[in-house]
Amino acid sequence: MTLTSLPFLSAFFWATTAMIATVVLSSTAGEVLTAAAMKSIGDLDEIRAHSGLKGAIVAVLTCPLFFAGILFMAVAFFALLFTLNQLNMNLGLVGPATASLTVVSNAIAAKLFLKENVDRRRWTAAVLICVGVYFLAH
Repeated sequence: MTLTSLPFLSAFFWATTAMIATVVLSSTAGEVLTAAAMKSIGDLDEIRAHSGLKGAIVAVLTCPLFFAGILFMAVAFFALLFTLNQLNMNLGLVGPATASLTVVSNAIAAKLFLKENVDRRRWTAAVLICVGVYFLAH
């Protein structure tokens, strides 16, 4: 076995890793920004009761965090399409990896950036999802 035959030294391995990381990080950023937007806007039922449906729509459409979240989610979507198309990957390989890593990164980001109380149940769910993906891969 030569040094260049190791799988983690191939260009394909690093391209796949970079694209999965792009999908996970941009998806997490999009979800965190969208959640922050909804927190900053407030209760849409109260806004709708006070200003009507038009007021609720205006409240959402005038929030820059909401559009930043949508932008990052679009980046995640197109990065996933690029990974599947250009790197000739199978959704059965990329899907579970990105989904499990997104669940873990969302829990971490919710704790760090949104100051949410991430309980033991959510951490346990994230770990069990990762264990399930590991079993699927092996």
